Amino acid sequence: MSIDHHNRREFLKLTSSGVSALALSSLLNASDRSTLTPQFHHKARAKSVIFLYMSGGVSHVDSFDPKPLLKQRHGQAMPVALERTQFDSNGNIMASPWEISRYGKSGIEMTNMFPKIAERADNLAIVRSMTAKFSEHAQGNFFMHSGFPFLGYPSAGAWVNYGCGSANPNLPGYVVLRSKKAGIPHGGVSIFGNAFLPATNQGSIFNISENQAVPDINPSMLKAEQRKALDLIGKLDRGFADKVAAKEAVLASIANAETAFLMQAAVPELTDISSESESTKTKYGIDSPNQQHAEYARQCLMARRLVERGVRFIELSCCSHDIGGGNGGNPWDQHGELQRGHGAMAEQVDGPIAALIGDLKERGLLEETLIVFTGEFGRTPFSQGSNGRDHNPYGFSIWLAGGGIKGGVTYGETDEFGYRAVNEVATVYDLWATVLHMLGIDHERLTFRWSGRDMRLTDVHGSVWKNLIA
Repeated sequence: MSIDHHNRREFLKLTSSGVSALALSSLLNASDRSTLTPQFHHKARAKSVIFLYMSGGVSHVDSFDPKPLLKQRHGQAMPVALERTQFDSNGNIMASPWEISRYGKSGIEMTNMFPKIAERADNLAIVRSMTAKFSEHAQGNFFMHSGFPFLGYPSAGAWVNYGCGSANPNLPGYVVLRSKKAGIPHGGVSIFGNAFLPATNQGSIFNISENQAVPDINPSMLKAEQRKALDLIGKLDRGFADKVAAKEAVLASIANAETAFLMQAAVPELTDISSESESTKTKYGIDSPNQQHAEYARQCLMARRLVERGVRFIELSCCSHDIGGGNGGNPWDQHGELQRGHGAMAEQVDGPIAALIGDLKERGLLEETLIVFTGEFGRTPFSQGSNGRDHNPYGFSIWLAGGGIKGGVTYGETDEFGYRAVNEVATVYDLWATVLHMLGIDHERLTFRWSGRDMRLTDVHGSVWKNLIA
């Protein structure tokens, strides 16, 4: 049973009774939300999550887990047995084209591929022993988002929204930011889905390169006419809900319609950045002549604005440069031209992410905002072809920042080649167990009864990374 099952039951009781949609909206906007607030298992350190998803797979040996041995043995055959790779066109050991340095007071070793993020080393907790079970993009994307390698299971954002409850009724609790040059990761929009959770928890895609971030957000009817129509439709739907088995699905549809009504004012205000100072816009890089950089910078600024408005889970999408095999759905996927492709992708996200961390910190929001940076897997320490790297799920790096997480630390390690995780091996289940813990939720107790089983984000696995908690 879910942690807030009682509160949700009371909410559904209100919507299925004679309470009008207008009265419901007033209730949702009321300052006293005690009947709608979930009961957390312990004190939350974070209120929101920003998920920086690097679709395609960032090379950890070229960034957050540098291996000097690759330079020493460049061009030699790998001296250990190799697993099959996605394309099975394995070459010899390939040195990183980026230089290794120590950064911050903590002295964490990284390359200079992300120079501005590296300057924030003392804010980062780098997990160098992350693993995944799948080396194909779609399966990897589903697995990293939901803990399962195929559709039909809720995204982590949906689980967070379900477990924590909405902090702002005027906006969705789970927002996916996109730009003109950003594609949907392989696997499609189901990666952001609610599956068997109530539909109010699914991800809402905001394309902030468009004049309207959400289609038809500008009303075509007067507000009073809309309100009258919604009340009538809501009344009819509630009557219908009482007669069908899928009652909660119908009620969730009513709630979504109410949120959409309120979004008509909230979304244009959110996406209008005219009130932001020119120095802030410049810091993020919104005025960059590099279109991909400028688009990702706007996403990062929008993530901060969404956090300020109480949105629980915000996911960002990288823009494609179409280099070395990386395209709209998997822009970090450099099977060839690694240096040029990863270089362009790093230039796109490096400055905006560093600016986001700094901006949140200056505004006192970093301690209550948990940032997660990951792709679906890493890349091989040996080459594919002459200058690319294939997929590597056996050991790679991710990082967390803010939200009660220690800064300036590393966790786990890969072998001397960066091929396999060998110490404090980490899993996707551990990641989400830790995220939920920082939000005040015990991952073993956040469940939803479906198909005769109490389902959870971490399935039957997962341990909190307690060593990373400040």
